[in-house]
Amino acid sequence: MTKNWSVARVLRDRDTALYLAASSVSGFGTSALWLASGVWVKDLTGSNGLAALCMLALWAPTLLGPLLGTVADLPLTRLRPTGRPRSRKSLLIALDLLAAALLPVLLAVDSPGGVWLLLAVLFGYGTVAVVQDAAESALVAAAVAPGLLGDFNGLRITTAEGMKLVAPLAGAGLYAAYGGPAVALLDAATFLCSAGLYACVRVREERPPPTASPWRAQTAEGARFLWGHPGLRPLVLAGGAAMLCSGLGGPLVYAVVEGLGRSPAYAGTFYAAQGVGSIVVGLLSGPALRRLGERRFAASGIALTAVAVAAQAVAPDPLILLCGAAVGAGLPCVLIAALTAVQRETPDALLGRVTATAGTLMYAPTAVGLAAGAALVELVPYRPLLVLLALARLTVLPLLLCGAQRAASASRTAARSPSDANPA
Repeated sequence: MTKNWSVARVLRDRDTALYLAASSVSGFGTSALWLASGVWVKDLTGSNGLAALCMLALWAPTLLGPLLGTVADLPLTRLRPTGRPRSRKSLLIALDLLAAALLPVLLAVDSPGGVWLLLAVLFGYGTVAVVQDAAESALVAAAVAPGLLGDFNGLRITTAEGMKLVAPLAGAGLYAAYGGPAVALLDAATFLCSAGLYACVRVREERPPPTASPWRAQTAEGARFLWGHPGLRPLVLAGGAAMLCSGLGGPLVYAVVEGLGRSPAYAGTFYAAQGVGSIVVGLLSGPALRRLGERRFAASGIALTAVAVAAQAVAPDPLILLCGAAVGAGLPCVLIAALTAVQRETPDALLGRVTATAGTLMYAPTAVGLAAGAALVELVPYRPLLVLLALARLTVLPLLLCGAQRAASASRTAARSPSDANPA
């Protein structure tokens, strides 16, 4: 009942619903292109490693997260020619239109020699996404009640992940019927729709106080706050470790599918199963965070993901989809927990930069993992790699659970101190 009520409270707000709709629509196109681009390169070149480089191109811009996050703050400190301040809303609309204009370039990719163009467009696409995420996240704390941040973040993250339920299947079907260019045009259309939805959002943004600090100092300020915060640092580091393992395992999906005797397009079904798991955990994240706290919630998700990844090494065809659903449920837990804690603990003046820095620390390891995984999948059998990745995930748990026990002990001590000081 609490879960349904809190989610309903989030969705009843007009602007929040529009925001989630825009994220879902663009997420649909992104998920469709993400799968189709890998299948596209696999069909053109026959290489699993080159297919995995598509995911690397999408994730690589997260390495520039703190810098791009500062760019996302610029609209509020610059004035239009009319003298009115710019807004993050206008930036989000402009970025959607830019992505929609960039994607039709992929119509020129029709041979192995065009793979470089596909990778370049995906890199630009990923850069736009990093700036968008920084601008979007900076608006959340002001738009959503603090007690509902966990519910909102669960919905926000898993709307994109939940698109794996339908988008990869739609993308694979469209690719099989009409080829990669058709998927690129579909993605461009979703960005145009997203821009229209953002235009309908009513948001009031307060202009921050002027600062004389140089750009580099402003960028570093968010990193210093995050790294110096004892509650946020373990969550963000755990998120980065989980995403590193996820990146390493990404290229293995094609190898698992090949080991089952399936075509590369079957990967769409696996990602759809992940989407089911993500939808479920998104709806449960708010109540789970309130009951377990951020660290235990994150640790539970990491443990579930480790078990599911190890099972992929021996699971038969039907159970592979169950493993995919478990991975989809477990992986977002640490991301939701970390983002909610960042939004709750960070001062408003630093929120954009701290969010972007946390995003880099959590998501940039994915790019490193994808690069290493693309090489490993060509050299090492995938089954031993899956088991090693599962064990690597489990090494993160002490970082979270020990910190949670210390926090609980400190809380109990604080609760006892008034009675200790004033005995009856």
